[in-house]
Amino acid sequence: MQRLYVRSMADRKQLEFFLLRYVPDAVKNEFVNIGVVLTGDDGFGEVRFTRDWRRVRCLDPDADVDVLAAMEEAIRGQLKNGGRGELLRFIEESFSNTVQAAPATACLAEDPTEELERLAEMYVESARRERAREAAGRQVILAQMDDAFKRHGVWDLLKKNIAVAKYTRSGDPLKLDRGYRPNGVIKLFHAISLASDVNAAKVLAFSYPQIAEGIGRVEKAKSELTAIVEPGLNRSDEQIGFALETLERSRIAVATVADMEQIAQRARQELRV
Repeated sequence: MQRLYVRSMADRKQLEFFLLRYVPDAVKNEFVNIGVVLTGDDGFGEVRFTRDWRRVRCLDPDADVDVLAAMEEAIRGQLKNGGRGELLRFIEESFSNTVQAAPATACLAEDPTEELERLAEMYVESARRERAREAAGRQVILAQMDDAFKRHGVWDLLKKNIAVAKYTRSGDPLKLDRGYRPNGVIKLFHAISLASDVNAAKVLAFSYPQIAEGIGRVEKAKSELTAIVEPGLNRSDEQIGFALETLERSRIAVATVADMEQIAQRARQELRV
């Protein structure tokens, strides 16, 4: 038995991997893993990017995912033409620090190609739970929001895709889905899928205090933000509980799509349709 174990260990190759992170705002230092690079002492070098860009779009709705996806081939070419040091310099010089390399980690594997796929599944691709609940995603919630507003005849009166940059700072990519202004209070609504991406709650909660302050300064008005989430969430789930508490601490109200009839009816009354 001991001989078999020694032979198995000897068959494993010494490898090193590092993650590639998309960092749209260096000040906030929030990121999403978009790729993994695996190299070996024997000259092996390969890269694997995500095939699912939902988390990137959640962090940065204006992200150009086609450009990000094209980086995979550029990095693959660099791996063929030079070592890891040259690749890191290429990443640093070519992507304006929006794509950053995490510190390298050593690993052992018999098959580098299989190991790369395993690392991508572990660190880069969306979790299995996210894929299984894709139907409960943000776009479905947003569609249900709009359906309710349309049924009550107020959809055409709403502001849509509200850029917050004029309230925060130039270059802020966040856009809030819908809003209107009755009686001097700007009411905002934004769809979030906590079943598929709890990080979206953290991004919104981090941003809203500055947005509210900016609205007060620019519009001379108070604001109220409501996050619209899917119904039936398991509040005992640690991550979902954390997301809800994070929103509430930033004074963001939370409602589900089941509440949209009441919300749309109130909008109709306040807009005097």
